[in-house]
Amino acid sequence: MTTTTLTNAELLSASGRDLGKSEWIRVEQPRIDGFAEHTEDRQWIHVDPARAAEGPFGTTIAHGFLTLSLVPHLLAQVLHVSDETRGVNYGLDKVRFTNPVPVGAEIRLAAAVRDSVQRKDGGVMCRVEISVEIRGVERPALVGELVLLSYSG
Repeated sequence: MTTTTLTNAELLSASGRDLGKSEWIRVEQPRIDGFAEHTEDRQWIHVDPARAAEGPFGTTIAHGFLTLSLVPHLLAQVLHVSDETRGVNYGLDKVRFTNPVPVGAEIRLAAAVRDSVQRKDGGVMCRVEISVEIRGVERPALVGELVLLSYSG
């Protein structure tokens, strides 16, 4: 894994730039259980290993939103804006949960800059294409676009 370091000015001309892939992280049951508690989403497919063993995936699976919530952490491994004084997660577009993440699986982020534009308020709005991969599985767990705002100075 190599972190791509860009300034905001460089980010403006980075359309189509591959940012690479993050490190793999393992999604274990305590992380899933903690997410379930914090979000009050305690559906059995996530938190009941015995029942989930009899379910469609044969094990518990991570919440789609848990997978999504890990994206900022994983993105920080592949992109650093060196002159950023304030960064904002502005939103998401076209996010789809395309494959379940079974407990114990390893995931990583693949990212590329789709486009960036200068805003009137001085910020740079950047769309980053994201794909959360599951080790050993062809179809990703999640795909979409992350919209970021970056300010410098």
